[in-house]
Amino acid sequence: MQVYLAKRFIMTILVLFVVTVILSLLVHIVPGDPARTILGPRATPELIARVRAQMDLDEPVHVQVGNFTWQILRGSFGQDVFTGRPIGSFIASALPHTLVLAFSSLGLAVLVGVPLGLYSATHPDSWIDRITAVVSISFITIPSYVGGLFLLLLFAVEFRWFPSIGAGDPGNLTNYLRHLVLPATALAITWIGYLARLVRASLLEVLNETYIRAANASGLPRRVVFYKYALKNAIIPTVAVLAVGLGNLMGGAVFVELIFTRPGMGMLIYNAIQSRNYPVVRAGVLVIAFLFVLANLLADLVYTYLDPRIQLDRVRK
Repeated sequence: MQVYLAKRFIMTILVLFVVTVILSLLVHIVPGDPARTILGPRATPELIARVRAQMDLDEPVHVQVGNFTWQILRGSFGQDVFTGRPIGSFIASALPHTLVLAFSSLGLAVLVGVPLGLYSATHPDSWIDRITAVVSISFITIPSYVGGLFLLLLFAVEFRWFPSIGAGDPGNLTNYLRHLVLPATALAITWIGYLARLVRASLLEVLNETYIRAANASGLPRRVVFYKYALKNAIIPTVAVLAVGLGNLMGGAVFVELIFTRPGMGMLIYNAIQSRNYPVVRAGVLVIAFLFVLANLLADLVYTYLDPRIQLDRVRK
């Protein structure tokens, strides 16, 4: 296991390094000079050169990557060219909102999607199972930003049941939760459908296994067979997928935050792109990439823990 964790750690470092290189290349590929765009057409060449130096744009790509990597190793993302504040302070204030949104969406998806899948698997080919199948597939095909727009128009504009924009007051829990309902639902819609279909398929497959039939034939209570043997094995793929889903929800939260104007990582990156604030964009995207890679690592570890056969395969290799 230690060797495997070391390999995954090295892979994580490589992925983040590649992301950093790509971000450094993009600023040279995208048309226009960020420094000139920030300062406007009347800026003097000396002022443009100074801003370019502050953003490291006057250095080659390999020097930019090296300087940024050195800053990360020192625990810093650099300073904002507009305010002079540490970029880490912007991320520290925006990241909690994104994490709350992602975890809330994942919890909502589990609370709704898993029971739907369990009921469909225990009542196959019933009319409820067919309705659940149609609803689940429909949810899977709805992008989070499309669902967010519908929820915004219906429940915020038309019925006015929930606030339309902002994150509310973190000091007022009720107000904060009311602002969280629509974004979390929009982000969870796709995963509700996906979890419902995954749980149904996994449980039906396990229920048809030989050992489940033998347990039923031996006279064990049906409830014991279902919860102790069938459900325990059928839920393994779902638990492992949830960690991957958390990484995907981190990325999806960026778009949902734009729709509902939540002050999270999505708004931070979007505003930085609009103002051509390249250092903030680079730091924000790198944090999202790190969280995505970390979630995938967690998914792999959870699956390894839940399924001992994977551990045995690694020992043999």
